[in-house]
Amino acid sequence: MARLLLLTVSLACLTGVLADEFSVLRSPSYVTFREGSWPLPGERIPDLTALSMGFSVEEDLSWPGLAVGNLFHRPTATVLLTVRGVDTLPLSKAGVSYPIENAVPFNLDSIADAIRSLFSEDTPVVLQLAPSDERVYMVGKANTVFKDLPITLRQLRSRLFQENSILKSLPFNSLSKTNEVDLLFFSELQVLHDISALLSRHKHLARDHSPDVYSLELAGLEEIGKHYGEDSQQFRDASRILAESLEKFADEMFHVYGGNAVVEAVTVRSFETPLVRKTRSILEAKQTNAPENLYNLAYQYNFNYAVVFNIILWLMIGLAIAVIVISYNLWNMDPGYDSIIYRMTNQKIRMD
Repeated sequence: MARLLLLTVSLACLTGVLADEFSVLRSPSYVTFREGSWPLPGERIPDLTALSMGFSVEEDLSWPGLAVGNLFHRPTATVLLTVRGVDTLPLSKAGVSYPIENAVPFNLDSIADAIRSLFSEDTPVVLQLAPSDERVYMVGKANTVFKDLPITLRQLRSRLFQENSILKSLPFNSLSKTNEVDLLFFSELQVLHDISALLSRHKHLARDHSPDVYSLELAGLEEIGKHYGEDSQQFRDASRILAESLEKFADEMFHVYGGNAVVEAVTVRSFETPLVRKTRSILEAKQTNAPENLYNLAYQYNFNYAVVFNIILWLMIGLAIAVIVISYNLWNMDPGYDSIIYRMTNQKIRMD
């Protein structure tokens, strides 16, 4: 009996940990996600996104879900949608889904920094947005393309009551357009619509060679669950509307980039720890003595060491071989037949 109880508790804990999902809504043919139920560590989601775009990561990702693709043909855009407040959504079966193990807060700052440093002279578009929290981060041409995008809660509310708002086309069902919680949910759907609409006006940016990144965090469904309850009709209607909106947004973004985009969705009920950006202050710095190197150890190499080492090694080997070949041919050269200098001077001597 005790063993059965322990097994039940273990399965319940495991189900709770792996309840969240990582879904691939759209992806090009050269980016292959294998069918399977391999758990994806929550802290490695940014690394998986970077690898699918062709970037390197500091720590290898031993996860069999992503197959090795074409190194010379990578997607030009990645769209990552994070939905809080639900384990899974009734999405279409066209994509691939994987359980998430230990969902923790994450961001794509490392990918944004890599794009900004590698493609500073091009026209990359980097957008990280959380409408309900009023958090926004734009890099490159995103400041130009999305300058009219509503960001604050006041802007989102006023955008909903304009003539071309999605409120005129969405089915309300049990939801209401007078409730603040419902309006927050609809405003996030409005942001998805506006992003695809604004980007369709600048299709030339989607056709260039610089990669683009979009990271959107949606918390409207979580607020509806808190307000009405997860067993309510409002929550079920909102889940269905959100799933349909995500599918439509994925199709639009995939079409804008000509099929060269990866659209992913992360559904998580709640993160284990709040997202806090670490900062440093000189007032809090403590004076500590650096530990002495007792064993005279060398410094730790970074992940670029192997690349730089191979470049220098084979360049030096090539130069050494070139010097040896040139020296050998010069040493065995017959001045009477091979040297143009000898021929010219010899002919001049004979004429004199």
